[in-house]
Amino acid sequence: MNKNLKRLSLVLAILLSVFVVGCSNQSATDTANESNNAEKQIEQNEETEQTEEIENSELILSTTTSTENSGLLDAILPSFTETTGYEAKVVAVGTGAALQMGEDGEADVLLVHAKASEEEFVANGHGLERFDVMYNDFVLIGPNEDSLSLTEKAGSDIVKALTIINDSDVTFVSRGDDSGTHKKELSLWEEAEIQPSGDWYVEAGQGMGAVIQMTNELEGYTLTDRATYLSMVDHLDLQVLIEGDSRLFNQYGVIAVNPDKNDKINAEGAETFINWLLSDEAQQLIGEFGADKFGEPLFTPNAG
Repeated sequence: MNKNLKRLSLVLAILLSVFVVGCSNQSATDTANESNNAEKQIEQNEETEQTEEIENSELILSTTTSTENSGLLDAILPSFTETTGYEAKVVAVGTGAALQMGEDGEADVLLVHAKASEEEFVANGHGLERFDVMYNDFVLIGPNEDSLSLTEKAGSDIVKALTIINDSDVTFVSRGDDSGTHKKELSLWEEAEIQPSGDWYVEAGQGMGAVIQMTNELEGYTLTDRATYLSMVDHLDLQVLIEGDSRLFNQYGVIAVNPDKNDKINAEGAETFINWLLSDEAQQLIGEFGADKFGEPLFTPNAG
């Protein structure tokens, strides 16, 4: 009888042990599952919060053809998207057209290069505030076989060079599109007291890249920003003839369009873009762009 009791006690002990271990394992499994579920829920909440925070993650950036032609935007905008979650849809036009897009409420933020016009845009209430971003310079380019010997005769004097071109009736190709480059060109002709006209003066109404290509085909002269010229130089028979004149300084600015224009303006996206563009991260990217290929950056950052 004692033997049977002992055996029964042993069986009960084993069964109890198995039950406890089973419960313990089930508890651990349940705990692990609960932990995994909690982590997944947190991740889902974070994703939901991010989606709610960036309700409209696309913004319209109206900028100049020279900025786009240089390749700068392709180089830096992926970092903007990665850092902020916003994606900039680029519309490349002349500065005048970009400012008009802002005035019409068809863009969220502008990156342009005609400071006087930009300041007027803000003063008239179309934009919130203007910030310096970067600069480079304009240069006068012409045929490798420069029949006018412009560099020899004019040195770095851009007004003298334009006077020589006007007096010689050689082909000059103008942007003719109210862009920042066109505005600069017109101001230089005005300083030279010349109103260019005639068959020699070709008003292209095109972006910077197209104008440089046209100038190359016509073996003429044109005013361009240095960055666009350098980005195309390997395929051109044109050289820089006039550079270094302080009047050729080319400053770029960024402006958020006034959100009062309409309820489609992405004000938060514009503000995020400006803050990022003026940040150390973006300014470093701008300052490095082109250096590996040309031995010098195509733009010099100068925010703040």
